[in-house]
Amino acid sequence: MQFEVWAPDADSVVLEAADVRSPMERDAEREGWWTARAEASDGDRYGFRVDDGPLLPDPRSRRQPDGPDGPSAVVDQEAYAWRNGWAGRRLNRAVLYELHVGTYTPEGTFDAAAARLGHLAELGVTHVSLMPVCPFPGVNGWGYEGVSLWAVHEPYGGPEGLKRFVDSAHELGLGVVLDVVHNHLGPSGNYLPAFGPYFTDTHHT
Repeated sequence: MQFEVWAPDADSVVLEAADVRSPMERDAEREGWWTARAEASDGDRYGFRVDDGPLLPDPRSRRQPDGPDGPSAVVDQEAYAWRNGWAGRRLNRAVLYELHVGTYTPEGTFDAAAARLGHLAELGVTHVSLMPVCPFPGVNGWGYEGVSLWAVHEPYGGPEGLKRFVDSAHELGLGVVLDVVHNHLGPSGNYLPAFGPYFTDTHHT
């Protein structure tokens, strides 16, 4: 499969996928991008070494099974079979319920939360607004110091758990809204500076 990473300041990038090292090549058509092909399957761990540095997770990781400091994992986006043909619902009369996955149930998981969505539908809620679910260090947190913006906090159930939650909500006629934090990252597990200038001081929020 094809791996790629944006590391414009790097002199070399090495991919480690399924315990095999593969030197990456600069993409001649896209400035700053490095690419490599390697054998890997759903769930295989991988990461990048920039300029012979330590193994780092993918800045666009879809899964961090061992937390934000561990390697990334390949996610087969076609493996999950969605259970319904959800077409969305209008927002002009939305009734939102803000839900924190970690505290909504004693288990603190997507699956446990999904089992209690029927109560919200009975109350007249139309949309569930999930507080941030990006990975963060440890198990418990509000989600506002997350990193790996494309991944899902593994203790909640990871990407597959989130898909099951969304499916369950849609089956009850509930839309799902996701709270995202893109103006900053948490102080721990943020490896973007090792890859290049992913952030700028030009604009402030």
